[in-house]
This record gives sequence, structure tokens and C-alpha cells, in this order.
Amino acid sequence: MRVVIVGAGPAGLTTAVELARRGVIADVIDRRDGGSGFSRAVGIMPASLEILRPSGVTDKLLGEGMKFRHVRFYRHGALALALPLRVRGANDEFILGLAQDRTETHMRDILSGYGGTVRYGGELAGLRQDADSVTVTLADGFEAQYDYAVGADGIDSTTRGLLGVDFPGHDLPGTWSIADVDADDWPNIDAFTVCRLSHGDVVVVAPLEPKRFRVISNTTDALTALPLPLNVTNIRRVGQFKISVRQVGQYGIGRVFLVGDAAHCHSPVGGRGMNLGIADGAELARRMVDGGLEGYGDARHKVGQETIAGSEAIRKLITSRNPLARAFVGTVFTVGSFMPALRRRMATRFLYG
Repeated sequence: MRVVIVGAGPAGLTTAVELARRGVIADVIDRRDGGSGFSRAVGIMPASLEILRPSGVTDKLLGEGMKFRHVRFYRHGALALALPLRVRGANDEFILGLAQDRTETHMRDILSGYGGTVRYGGELAGLRQDADSVTVTLADGFEAQYDYAVGADGIDSTTRGLLGVDFPGHDLPGTWSIADVDADDWPNIDAFTVCRLSHGDVVVVAPLEPKRFRVISNTTDALTALPLPLNVTNIRRVGQFKISVRQVGQYGIGRVFLVGDAAHCHSPVGGRGMNLGIADGAELARRMVDGGLEGYGDARHKVGQETIAGSEAIRKLITSRNPLARAFVGTVFTVGSFMPALRRRMATRFLYG
């Protein structure tokens, strides 16, 4: 079986690794000159760690990542709720924090061990298919024929565009911001920190390394908005972005399939985006080798739809400017402080969706 994967982010690399451990070495191409070098997605959920365990990727991630065993909610600078991420009585329940560029590095290393590589600078330019094959043309004129093609090339997917697949949805109002920084003496090194501000504004801090942090906010300046002291020693990157909420109606046409952000996108609230793409890639690879490929689109569309709905529900509640909604969230935090059953329910949502 010959497979080409367009895009070497987590979704594309998961597809490649899961195919490789089943004996299929795919051609992976990416239009970038090399790995991103940016933190981007940072939270790896337990389900993703289980998916990546058989290949050996999980052991690599665990060797470097930060284990978040708590989520700490603040109202401005005052702690409102400390939420332990423990619902099954196990000591190994956590969300793993690691910058996306490091996650990709470990995936590439494992892929290399199976004999696979990533061809950077490989920009997709053409795509045509018949009943038996897919022909891929790159911008430099290179052309090759495959049994299947996988579009893992992000929100602005060239693969999706060449297929003529619509990407319905909407853009959220407002501008979000991120900062990737080095800092000393941050107290919540084992936790996601969520700060609720006035008027529906929020700031989240996620440790990526012992002294490296990702700060994200629905304001235009995440670092300025953070109400807790963060002793920043180096700013690696700051940026602003808009959020789109979209999902394709078809996850594949003929012999070409979509995974990850090429098929769906939503807000970072809940940390599901990269994890959803990892699950897409793993299921597609399994179906390609073991059978049932015709059911991939319906199965992943359903999961994507549920994930987007859940993420949007949380985002709307946490960032609401409505006084009643904000009072409700405050009440949940207050009640959760002394009600173990509510804390377990909240922890289950964070860990397992």
C-alpha cells in the first residue's frame, strides 16, 4: 500500500506513525522548511497518550513533558477552586504539558525508527484521482501515484481546497493572544492555571518545561492581562489570532481523506484540538490497514461534532459577559470547593471529555 500524507503536524505524524507500526511506510510531505519551532497546542490528554503508547511515542513524551495533576481557577488574583485531576483513584491521571514542536520532534524520531521520513519543502500543487489511485503533484513538478492520500495540512488546507470540500462554520468575534515565555518561580508548576477577569476575559497559563510557559487569553495581550505575578526572563514568541469554529461535512472523497485541523477547528478552551487530530489520524491508519475505511468519515464527523459542541459550551460559559452566567460559574467554584462529587465530575470532563 502506498500512502502520501500532506502535513507533518501532530495529526499527520500520528497517521504516519500508526501506519508505520502496521508495516506501511507513508510518504510525508510538508510545505514548511522544517519543524514549526512554536509551542502551539500544548495539552496532551490521557486518550492521546494511550493511542501513542504502542508506537513508543508516549514514553518519549512522558520523559520530557510536564504532568498537570490539578487545574487551579482564580477570580482575578484570588484562588477560587483547586481541582485535582483524579477521578479513578489512580496516581497516573494527568494532562501532559509539552510544546507542540517537541511533540512533533518525538513523533518524527519514532517515525524515523520505523524507516519513515518527512520531506520538508514539499508543497502540494495538484491532486487527481480515479477508482484505483491518487496522483499527487508538488509545486516543484514532482509527481507520484498512491493508493491513498491524507490531508493533514491545517486550517488553510490545500488538500481540502483541491478536493473542493467546503469548510462551513463561523469566525468568533474578538482577538485572542498568546505568549511563549521563560520565567522563574511560577508556583503552579503542576497545574493549568485559569484566571477569570472582568467582563468575560480569561487568561490561562500552562507550563511546558520547568521554566517555560504558554500564556493564552481572549484579550489582545495575554501577559498584560495575567493578574498573577510571572517573573518573565525571556519572551520566545508573542502573537494574536482569531478563532474559527468549523467542520467539513465530508472527511474524505474517494481515496483522499482529511484529518486534524484540515477537517475541523474550534477554540482552544478544553484543549481538544490537537488531541482530536491525533485520534483522527490513528483511526484512519487503523482502518486503512485493518479494513472499514468506508466508515471513517461518519465516525470522525460524529466525534468532531460532539467535541466542537462541548468546547463551545465551555467557552461560552467561561467567557460570558452575562452577569447571571458569571454568577453561576462562581457558584460552581464555591460549591466545588467542598463537594467531592462535583469536583470529580469536573475533573472527568477535563480529562476524558
